[in-house]
Amino acid sequence: MVDAWFGRVARFCATQLGHARSFAIGVTIVIVWGITGPIFNYSDTWQLLINTGTTIATYLMIFLLQNTQNRDTLEINLKLDELIRANEHAHNRMIRLEKLTERQLEQLKLDFDQISDENPHA
Repeated sequence: MVDAWFGRVARFCATQLGHARSFAIGVTIVIVWGITGPIFNYSDTWQLLINTGTTIATYLMIFLLQNTQNRDTLEINLKLDELIRANEHAHNRMIRLEKLTERQLEQLKLDFDQISDENPHA
């Protein structure tokens, strides 16, 4: 239940925050904050307001961005897996590369580098 709710909220927020108007709102907030500096005599509270706001926004955006990146990566991997599976000349061992260790991935890269060196026109 929490996963479904978070997924919906994360997709909605990512869509909304990706618009130019969201950036414009953020710039406007910073400009208004800067303009009000002399009014509040550049007080500690005035500085704390922007510091706290940006810290909270950054903290929450980390989770939003990670969720979006995880989802995008999974979707791309699934699409590529389907293309590999559907191509009779493709190496099926390419499916699910994300489950390999760093060492296994490096060895696979070396294997393909060797194939490429042996047959540069393939």
